[in-house]
Amino acid sequence: MFEKGAYVVCGGKGVCLVEDITTLNISGVDKEREYYILKPVYTAGSTVYVPVDTAKESIRPILSREEAKELIRVIPQIPMITITNDKLLEQEYRGCMRSNNCEEWVRILKTIYLRKQKRIEEGRKVTALDAKYFRLAEDSLYGELAVALDVPRENVGEYISGEIK
Repeated sequence: MFEKGAYVVCGGKGVCLVEDITTLNISGVDKEREYYILKPVYTAGSTVYVPVDTAKESIRPILSREEAKELIRVIPQIPMITITNDKLLEQEYRGCMRSNNCEEWVRILKTIYLRKQKRIEEGRKVTALDAKYFRLAEDSLYGELAVALDVPRENVGEYISGEIK
């Protein structure tokens, strides 16, 4: 499904490079089963092993450059999350993150950004829940867009703002 040298998005690990596709010589592991050996791009010293036969569930290809540009173009049309109950909102955030889908990450970011602005206007702090999920969604989205667009990760927010204007 994926070739050595390809960039993929792996569940909660973010963008990874497929370093190898091989069997593992580890006791207790099926010696016939092939694994993707993934190196997370933004987590130094980390390695992820994913069985090739179950990879569809947790790995997807990163967006192409064209898909990334199209995603940025449609950001203004992507709906926000409309749930106001904090318990249900956390479940929605969690589901959006687990979906491994860029549009869902954008929904989180847009929702939390506007909630944050409203709270600041009211003289209140950002909730820990919002801060946590904003960081997770931003890390996931910006990491993928950085690789897809060949832009430094720290410049992705600025890049998006420039493209939307």
